[in-house]
Amino acid sequence: MSFTIQNVLIPIEGGYTTAEVQVVDNCISAIGLHNRYFNTIHYQGENRGGATVIDGTNKLLLPGFVNAHTHSSEMWQRGIISPLPLELWIAELYDFTPLDPEQVYLSALGTAVETLLSGGTSVVDHLVLIPGQELETIAAAVRAYQEIGIRAFIGPLIQDESLTAGMPAAESAIEHSAYIRSTNETLELMESAIKQFHQPEKGVNMLLAPTGIQLCSDALFEGCIDLSDRYNLCRHAHLLETPAQKQLAQQKYGCSAVEHLQQIGYLSPKTSLAHCVWLDDKDIAIMAETQSTVVHNPLSNLRLGSGIAPILKYRQAGVNVSFGCDGAASNDSQDLLEAIKIGSILHNITDLDYRHWITPRESVEMASLGGAKGLNVADEMGSLKVGKKADFVLYDLTSLSLLPRTDPIGLLILGRPTNAVHSVWVNGKQIVAEGKVKTINVDDLRQQLFDRSEWTSKRQSPMMSEIEAHYRKVMKLQGYS
Repeated sequence: MSFTIQNVLIPIEGGYTTAEVQVVDNCISAIGLHNRYFNTIHYQGENRGGATVIDGTNKLLLPGFVNAHTHSSEMWQRGIISPLPLELWIAELYDFTPLDPEQVYLSALGTAVETLLSGGTSVVDHLVLIPGQELETIAAAVRAYQEIGIRAFIGPLIQDESLTAGMPAAESAIEHSAYIRSTNETLELMESAIKQFHQPEKGVNMLLAPTGIQLCSDALFEGCIDLSDRYNLCRHAHLLETPAQKQLAQQKYGCSAVEHLQQIGYLSPKTSLAHCVWLDDKDIAIMAETQSTVVHNPLSNLRLGSGIAPILKYRQAGVNVSFGCDGAASNDSQDLLEAIKIGSILHNITDLDYRHWITPRESVEMASLGGAKGLNVADEMGSLKVGKKADFVLYDLTSLSLLPRTDPIGLLILGRPTNAVHSVWVNGKQIVAEGKVKTINVDDLRQQLFDRSEWTSKRQSPMMSEIEAHYRKVMKLQGYS
């Protein structure tokens, strides 16, 4: 696949320049920078031209962003779960989780569409599995992502402890039933999934992704380490999303969750960890030392009352940070630009020194190169450089939401851009053109999502009713007994 984007605006140090970007064999082969004073083009890389010429006039070209943590199947419950803390919210989520692989397929398509139209070219799907249909669930998501053409990193969400085990103990503990699968059965399932679905050349990468310390034994974490090492795969997990999880870690390990994960060897440059809200300075130092990545999910952290992650401290310590939307029932959207905006400016209130605040250009780098680093593919994607994959996005600078003409990246990150994405390429293939997804029928998807759902506002979650009293006691909330 060969093409050239001409007269397109790209960021350079200190400003912008008009450029010509050539793609050959799905990678950036050359970047020609215009010299307006001498009316010449200086090429980086081999100038071989492109068979197809695309007019980039009045458009901004940026590397594709990574939606570095989400749960696609939650789309079926967005807008319905009341404002609740994670431990109660997840009980309701589990009670009404989709049990049909076709629903998983449709929600993966929906997640991909929303990610693409908000600047993303890659998605990390911490995929909720249907009990008894685990491989079918993964197959459904794989089918969706390959059809639409987004670059997918699928981490089946696995655990080996029941949901109530995720609650800290109080004076009286909750009885925990055995989980539906043993640890060994779960690890065998993961190895089968890796052998069947890990196909990076076709845009699908498998991750090892235990849900987190709250629902996973050390044996499961250690098994995931072994599989990731044997198959050279990245690792993912939730980490210290809530105060309850911080309390649980102390009860479980007698130290912080971060210290424990370091002790068992889970942290590494190939490890990305979602949320990381309740880490102290010692934990942050460990994250920096192990070169682990933090995935910032600001909207779900606010929606669930989890807290504000110390992102500025992470950056000052040298920890790599990327952005994620999180699942569409805790956000309740997959608008990556919205997550990046909130995830950047939210921290202006956490540090009075404005020199530490995140600039729009830094936000772009976190969302693109930061996301790529967390997936161990920074040498292949994440920036506009010769030799990297042609995963990039063309923004229409004549869009009303990006006018009047000031700073294009400032408008994109600090504004509320709508209909700003003009074109998207993934691995050199054009997925979006003139703001429309080309690879699937979005109108058909919209109709299926409509037909398979119904208006509702109230429902009863048996599991939430069962654990709410215990949660209030553990968290010492008013009215507990």
